[in-house]
Amino acid sequence: MTLIDDLRSAGLTGRGGAAFSTAVKVAAAYDNGAALIVNACDGELGAAKDAFVVAAHLGELVEGARLVTRGSGRIRYAAHRGSDTETRLIAAGLDVLDVPSRYVSSEETAVISLATKGLARPMTKRAPFVGGGRDSRGRRIPPTVVLNAETVWRIAQIAAYGPDWFRAQGTPAEPGPRLVTIGGAVPRPGVLETAAGMPLTTLLAAAGGMPSGAGYLWVGGLGGVLMPAADVPRLRWSSADLAAYGGSVGPGVIDVLDPRECPVEYVDRMLTYAAGESAGQCGPCMFGLPAIAADWHDLAAVRPGNRATVESRLTQRLALVPGRGACRFPDGVARFAASAHRQLSDHLAAHAEGHCPTSPTHAGPTHAGPTYPGPTYAGPTYSNSPVTPVAESTSRSSRVV
Repeated sequence: MTLIDDLRSAGLTGRGGAAFSTAVKVAAAYDNGAALIVNACDGELGAAKDAFVVAAHLGELVEGARLVTRGSGRIRYAAHRGSDTETRLIAAGLDVLDVPSRYVSSEETAVISLATKGLARPMTKRAPFVGGGRDSRGRRIPPTVVLNAETVWRIAQIAAYGPDWFRAQGTPAEPGPRLVTIGGAVPRPGVLETAAGMPLTTLLAAAGGMPSGAGYLWVGGLGGVLMPAADVPRLRWSSADLAAYGGSVGPGVIDVLDPRECPVEYVDRMLTYAAGESAGQCGPCMFGLPAIAADWHDLAAVRPGNRATVESRLTQRLALVPGRGACRFPDGVARFAASAHRQLSDHLAAHAEGHCPTSPTHAGPTHAGPTYPGPTYAGPTYSNSPVTPVAESTSRSSRVV
């Protein structure tokens, strides 16, 4: 069997969030002699998986990249400027693509643009760039495939241990081991080695558990969803279970909101951050996201007011944004905002009546500046060989890495 056959049998999908078939992407790369960019940016808020792969499994990552290019194509490793990941890649003598530390700069087409001497901004795709093409200005883009660092690591594992090893973990719909970053209000934020189908309570317990009074989890980052912590005991870490909330396993990020902080203000801070991350080249980013953030800020204010008008305006904007941008960033933010709007309806209603259930004396968001208390990756503590989790998967255990 060929590598493509093994990847197809294994059912590996991209670990960066899109969950597209890796076999299809690698086959297209073979057909077109595409260069490879290994995306190790940890571009999603709170993500630290790429840092772990580079720090703990660099040799396998390099081998996976070699397999994708069949040892002859150019390989570059994309990492955020000034990050520990970039430092490690440079120290290893690898060809590193220095990516600005902006949210949209690590998007697939943005890193392709940067690698071809363009700006680190998303490009409109008429067809996948794995076959080559041109950008909106007519600039030629050579055949290039982008794969997430964890995905490339898994390619090396499948080549070494086979598709049956891979499928022995996870679920039939989402097979294989996968990493997840757990952050926010947990005692031990960090990266877990796990698989789809794991009870969410097990994952959170491995990070020290949720604090007393925790109300919500943010799953999937800026393109994800808000969900009530009360539902955690009955849910598995799988796209099938998360679909009820409009979410999926996605990029593998879970954030537990601090019960001492108003969740409406937390969302306000995240939407303000998202509005400021526009690439400045299409309407949904330039105008839609700031408008959504402004509407949410109005709803978040703890004062009586004409809530119905703002609610109606926000609902209309959330429906108009998806599918209109150069990339999927506006779609994801709209999904997150819509999810928060559903889950926090009672809390928003209390704000409109002039009080905050979390903090009775709270006066609403001040916009002192968006911050994100996500986990940082200081170094690996998970030293087991890639084969060891096979035995562990039968007991469906998770370890903090």
